Amino acid sequence: MRRGATAAVAGTRGIVELMSKVLVCRCEDVTLHELEDAILRGHDDIESLKRYTGFGTGWCQGKSCVALCGRLLQERGGSAGLPITPRPPFHPLPLADLAGLAGVAEEDARAGRPPH
Repeated sequence: MRRGATAAVAGTRGIVELMSKVLVCRCEDVTLHELEDAILRGHDDIESLKRYTGFGTGWCQGKSCVALCGRLLQERGGSAGLPITPRPPFHPLPLADLAGLAGVAEEDARAGRPPH
């Protein structure tokens, strides 16, 4: 194995020594250290862990990290039996609104400019 590289995140306790920052949820930048810290603080079920750390709340809604987080939680004695609750936006929103660009889009439309 290369220096500073790792084969897998879950399954070994000594993994933190191999890398300084192991991302478990790339969408929300949740690290292995943050998950382990949350479990030590008493967040021992998958929903509580998700709400405390924010994993599974990014654009993929947990498709790439929930299984890994659930496995880590069970290895540390927690419960991952129930699924997490996804929280889509209450109303469908244009991406421009989420990015704060609605005013710019409206101004472009009034001026007859094409959208960026």
